[in-house]
Amino acid sequence: MRTNEETEDRRQREQARLDLAMGAESRNRCGQFSTPSALADDIVAYCWEYWKDKGRPIRFLEPCLGTGSFYSSLRRIIPASSIESAYSCELDDSHVEVARDLWQDSGLQVRHADFLKELPPKKKFNLLITNPPYVRHHHLESARKEELQTEVRERLHLRSSGLAGLYCYFLLLADAWLEEAALSVWLIPAEFMDVNYGSVIKEYLTRRVRLLHIHRFCPTDVQFDDALVSSAIVVFEKSPPTDQEVAFSLGSSLRSPTNTESLRQSELEPAEKWTKHFGRADGNARRPQPSILFGDLFTIKRGLATGNNDFFILPKDKAQEIGIPDQFLRPILPSPRRITDPVIETDDGGYPKLSPQLSLIDCKLPEETVAKRFPGFWEYLLAGKSQGFHETYLSSRRTPWYSQEERPAPPFLCTYMGRGANGRKPFRFLWNQSQATAHNVYLLLYPKERLRIALDRDRQLFHKLFAALESFDTDLMKPDGRVYGGGLFKMEPNELAKSSADFLVRALGVPLGFVAPKPLGLFDNLAEPP
Repeated sequence: MRTNEETEDRRQREQARLDLAMGAESRNRCGQFSTPSALADDIVAYCWEYWKDKGRPIRFLEPCLGTGSFYSSLRRIIPASSIESAYSCELDDSHVEVARDLWQDSGLQVRHADFLKELPPKKKFNLLITNPPYVRHHHLESARKEELQTEVRERLHLRSSGLAGLYCYFLLLADAWLEEAALSVWLIPAEFMDVNYGSVIKEYLTRRVRLLHIHRFCPTDVQFDDALVSSAIVVFEKSPPTDQEVAFSLGSSLRSPTNTESLRQSELEPAEKWTKHFGRADGNARRPQPSILFGDLFTIKRGLATGNNDFFILPKDKAQEIGIPDQFLRPILPSPRRITDPVIETDDGGYPKLSPQLSLIDCKLPEETVAKRFPGFWEYLLAGKSQGFHETYLSSRRTPWYSQEERPAPPFLCTYMGRGANGRKPFRFLWNQSQATAHNVYLLLYPKERLRIALDRDRQLFHKLFAALESFDTDLMKPDGRVYGGGLFKMEPNELAKSSADFLVRALGVPLGFVAPKPLGLFDNLAEPP
């Protein structure tokens, strides 16, 4: 008979074989990312510290077993006398075959089934540890998504978003499998703390259970070799909330975090971003409450989504060579990687002084008119139609399909995402002096009325404003955005709108203490133009 250590060695070899056979693309689509042995050990050891003085035997549940990394850790760390039973589900045929071969004599029941379609048993479980599949919503069929949303609504009276990933449904629907006071531990993407669809998870954790601990791994510490996702461990007890303290920790280890802060459960709001609660554990001191926000000063829009940049965006000289009239071309900025100078100067035609100069196709004329009057342009459009570009999601919803949504040239831009490594800022601000619009790797900043009036009245304010934007430490914006594996930070328009803009008001010379009830009153102390 093999020892537990020998079985674990064999499990790791089998897991590596399955991963290789499945391939990275297929594993990504199916959300198959096995838990590293050291991480599983850390989680199980944490659970044993919590459990060992409870004086009750463990009935273990693993809703998505894989090859059994958590169960292997359970057998090596927790005394066998403390484990009454163990039950698991696994959907993938190959993993079921390996798991049954590995654990057939150990007491683990391996059911070949989709956990989310199983009915909870009468005898519930008191310890759940799992790493559910990270399947994004667009890989779920619409009918299946609706079924899961209905299950959540009927069982828990909670409404889940259609953008929720599969792991959200695992966490919510596992509730029915757990007995009172059961301990539940989930290794899931940290993004649930920041994204809108994560609010249903946060509502469940704050209103339905005793949330004990959330451990967030450092954004640059990706737990899975080929999954660019920042991970978190969520620990709760299936008991009514008692307004106990909840630990928010950060670092490479659940049991030995770099830093830990505590909040009372009543302080947690489902609609808020929870990453802000890591505070100094994230390397940032808690920030003062801002007086003025970016959204008070700017209307912030995401850049254009063309549906096919390679077709709709092309060098200006090539567009002219094809015969596309200038009236159907708009200047557009290249990707941020191609822009080294933060000030984008303009030529006499409104195009940026960049090489190559890029044009965006934007025409409102119907096909028959284009075909009759502009044969070169029509030939180009026909080539696109032959490749199905007119039938893509975005193009098919535009009339005509080669027109674009309205995005005027913004005076200021902010990059949409960045890593902030090697001395670079995670987000960059640009001053656009051209007539170029931008596509959706940028956030477009349009000054609101009072700020626009002030800028129009005194052009030197443009220089003051941009000097403040350019010198601003955009690391301070990180808590307002979201982070992905490998330290990739991303900012949506509504997130930038909620970032503090106090530093801009100081730079413009507006007294910081002057804040009118409405955003339009921010610059009331500036003289109105004649």
